[in-house]
Amino acid sequence: MTTEQPGQFPYTRGISADPGVWTMGQYAGFGTAAQTNERFRSLLAQGLTGFSVALDLPTQMGLDSDNVLARGEVGKVGVAIDSLADIEILMDQIALEKITQVRTTANSIGYIWAALFEALATKRDVDPNQFGMFIQNDVLKEYFARGTQIFPPSVGLKLSVDVIEHIARFIPRWVSLAMSGYHIRESGSDAVQEVAFTFANAKAYLDESVRRGLSIDAVAPTLFTFLSSNMDFLPEIAKFRAARRVWAKLVRDTYGAQDPRSEQLRIFVFTAGSSLTAQQPLNNVVRTSIEAMAAALGGVQTMHVCAFDEALGVPTEQAATLALRTQQIVAFETGVTTMVDPLGGSTILEALTDDLERRIWAELDVITQHGGALGCIESGYFARALGDSAWQLAQSVDSGERTVVGVNKFVTDPVAFEVFSIDPAAERDQVASLERVRATRDASAVRDGLESVRLAAQAGENVVPACVQAVTAYATVGEIADVLRQVHGVWTPSTSF
Repeated sequence: MTTEQPGQFPYTRGISADPGVWTMGQYAGFGTAAQTNERFRSLLAQGLTGFSVALDLPTQMGLDSDNVLARGEVGKVGVAIDSLADIEILMDQIALEKITQVRTTANSIGYIWAALFEALATKRDVDPNQFGMFIQNDVLKEYFARGTQIFPPSVGLKLSVDVIEHIARFIPRWVSLAMSGYHIRESGSDAVQEVAFTFANAKAYLDESVRRGLSIDAVAPTLFTFLSSNMDFLPEIAKFRAARRVWAKLVRDTYGAQDPRSEQLRIFVFTAGSSLTAQQPLNNVVRTSIEAMAAALGGVQTMHVCAFDEALGVPTEQAATLALRTQQIVAFETGVTTMVDPLGGSTILEALTDDLERRIWAELDVITQHGGALGCIESGYFARALGDSAWQLAQSVDSGERTVVGVNKFVTDPVAFEVFSIDPAAERDQVASLERVRATRDASAVRDGLESVRLAAQAGENVVPACVQAVTAYATVGEIADVLRQVHGVWTPSTSF
């Protein structure tokens, strides 16, 4: 049983002795930048202190909205962002310096996303360190948990570390990497795999950063981890505690960190989208409330609560507001923010924490034996492990061993719910907007910016400064990604997985 106090190494009981309220964020994005801006401003007026920008799949994969491969997907699962013009619309009437965090799913295009907001800050004459950017930028998990990867894994790793290096050197206020276990858990992993795979990926980023001459104490304080909060209430609280303990020891013992901030794992939690059901969707309000309480008791720094209708589509405004209200009720009406680690010392919770730590270290050893994160991606170890775990979870639900109310027990006839729908005209509007940008921008400046990206990529240099030059000239996400595709090629997964 731990005898440490909150704020003490290895931070099992929390990274600070001072209780407080986490940053409350909600994930939103659909259609055009103008439509998403309207939703964000509505949520900010309701008490939001940070927000996550959901990007549509074409944007995440470095495709412009008029690309033939983007057809039918523009603005569907997030907002379409083609150029700086869209960012200007997205953030219209939103004061950058008043935002705690702007988070995003930019993983394969993290270097472009960083450049877009740096360029926006320059245009607004705002110091980038005056506001909080939170760039997910974890491309490695894309290769086995999400699928928006573009380049070979070693190139993807290099580009992610370009962002880490640029931010550590010039914009330390920003979060340069959110080590993302959430998508690993959503793909079927258990809690141990969620944390171990995430930290294995983190080691790859840290190793490359240190190889470039960056101090661990310049990099680690700019990082967050992004984890899931699932329905296994006590084990999930223990998971957050164990993750902090493992991270603190890993950074100190492996990398020799001297700054306590490097050892203090900051955690951003999403309640589990995979726990939501399309059957009896109002039940999801209860599920997310329980998951939010687990995250609060686990001492997280940032939280997003899923809307009850997300299993049906993009959340309606009413459902998104209720999700925010769930956070606010947990934070301001339950008293959980008046103390740190209130369940610390519980025999069961301490035993769960110790067991999870042991199993996470054991899995990290296995990953090392398989060649680390890159080796596990290239050999298919990660993908196979996730597939096996997901199958076991599905079997437990199908057999009734694991109860899911409304799905395999207490089933009732379906009830119709309002489902948010994307205006079919949104894609046409976005393509027309992109055409106007291309017609009115300085073509020579665009060519110079894209050539700078090409030269930086060919020389193996950090591409972020060149991307800033390119996006400032209104070069598009797809144009920049295409330059890099020409230099680096694209990744084709092995068929032997």
